[in-house]
Amino acid sequence: MNKNLREQMNIVVVGHVDHGKSTVIGRLLADTGSLPKGKLDQVRVTCERNARPFEYAFLLDALKDEQAQGITIDTARCFFKTKKRDYIIIDAPGHVEFLKNMISGAARAEAALLVIDAHEGIQENSKRHGYLISMLGIHQLIVLVNKMDLVNYDWSVFDSVTTQYRNFLDNLGVSSVSFIPLSARNGENLAKKSDAMKWYTGKTVLEHIDAFNKQDDDYAKPFRMPVQDIYKFTAAGDDRRIIAGTIESGQISIGDHVTFMPSGKKSTIVSIEGFNSPVKQTIHNGYATGFILKDELYLQRGEVMCRSDERPPYSATRFRANIFWMGRKPMVQNQKYKLKIAAARVPVRLVSIITSIDAAELTSVHGKKQIERHDVAECIFETTKPFAFCNIDDIHSLGRFVIVDGYDIAGGGIITGIDQDQTSLSNKQLQKSEIDWDTGLITEQDRQKIYGHKSRFIVITGKKSVQVAKSLEYQLFTHKKVAYYLGPVFDERDATDETTIHKLGEFARIFIDAGIIFITSLKRVDESELNLLSKLTAPFNFFHVSIENYEDMNTKDTIILNGIVEHEKLSEMIIHELKRQGDISDFSI
Repeated sequence: MNKNLREQMNIVVVGHVDHGKSTVIGRLLADTGSLPKGKLDQVRVTCERNARPFEYAFLLDALKDEQAQGITIDTARCFFKTKKRDYIIIDAPGHVEFLKNMISGAARAEAALLVIDAHEGIQENSKRHGYLISMLGIHQLIVLVNKMDLVNYDWSVFDSVTTQYRNFLDNLGVSSVSFIPLSARNGENLAKKSDAMKWYTGKTVLEHIDAFNKQDDDYAKPFRMPVQDIYKFTAAGDDRRIIAGTIESGQISIGDHVTFMPSGKKSTIVSIEGFNSPVKQTIHNGYATGFILKDELYLQRGEVMCRSDERPPYSATRFRANIFWMGRKPMVQNQKYKLKIAAARVPVRLVSIITSIDAAELTSVHGKKQIERHDVAECIFETTKPFAFCNIDDIHSLGRFVIVDGYDIAGGGIITGIDQDQTSLSNKQLQKSEIDWDTGLITEQDRQKIYGHKSRFIVITGKKSVQVAKSLEYQLFTHKKVAYYLGPVFDERDATDETTIHKLGEFARIFIDAGIIFITSLKRVDESELNLLSKLTAPFNFFHVSIENYEDMNTKDTIILNGIVEHEKLSEMIIHELKRQGDISDFSI
């Protein structure tokens, strides 16, 4: 790691609409000499030409529609420097309709400036933003009581705002906060002490910012790299498989042993890959890179690569989280949503609401069944399969998430811990669905004698799974065996979901109870989905065939077949295996 690099910090600026966030930032840029040469004069000339009074906010509100509406719609990033460090300042929207933009802007912030208009006072969004800063795990906060010039720099106004808002923050458990009276427009108490407010003896905004503490260096934390993709090369004899992603924390070297979570698969780093870059022996957080492993592993996007000698992240289906809901429709229990965290995309359900809080009034409600728009709630969530995550205070990128409802980002939150009850909704639903059915007079043994085989549930996975499955059904049928193929139809972009797995399990259970060899194919499947299929069809025979060159997926009844063989040959290999296991008698190919 280059120790000569200047320290850098991300700061988000929030506040109610028209309370002066952009003016604060614009003035900071101007007073620290961080603007491009001539930019300030250019904006002044533009204002004169349009007969508009000059505003420092115009330095940021560059989009024409934003200037016309007078509100900042999207997050804007800008940079300035002090002698101590470099800063990335994020100007987040203050209007209630753009709260989700504010959350996305604050996602990587280490500290926050919250602006309140001294003349207008504390508003609804002032409280919402305070709660969001707390919820997002930002522990360093300065409240800027702006526009003091509009109240004649009256100390009593500042004291009233400070007292009210400090009480509000105390209820949130936010104690590390400073209050500064200022006039951003006139530059009072930003970069220099104010002559108009000599009653204030504290630090200026710039002095407070420089006093912020950097978060623990992610370089020193355990290694974490979410898998974004797997690149395969075939040209000119190149057979590399590169595991690609961006390193979120820690460091790793060639020869280190790695574990992928949640699958638990292990291998060793053979090489560190980069595009037009020098060969590296070691690499650390902040780099987008790739790795070649000693073993060919079947990995899915969203798994997290970790060093085997370090503490692993959580791997579970149930977790506790604080969430802020922005969807137009309430978030309701047991409805399916999509969780996005790092590179992982997982179906998720709201299991229960521990406490729901109105972020403006700070009133708590227990026993609610849904989360209303703009409410903050402490909840328990469950994903349909295990995923890797961390507490928000551990590694931020693996502790912050968004919830997608349909095609819209409808909520954002932070993970506060793993839920101790890991009994999944799927298992609970499975237990509820167990019904004692009344069957006929034909026994399982009677069917085996007539059909010449045992019933089986055969799941074939891989690129050629459909052809192999249909060929297997045809060969069994031509030899007077009772076989039936039924497979879901997927678009190339589709992935297997829990609904599909449950439907397949229900179909399979009926067919194999009737003595039939039921065959299905799935292009994409992971171990948790295979385990669910096995549970759904228990106690009947479950048989998985992977048409791949990858390592065994640690499933008890799995065989691995070479994907380069013609599918007719593959189906013959499956039949031979079934004969070897005693499932089929009186059969010759």
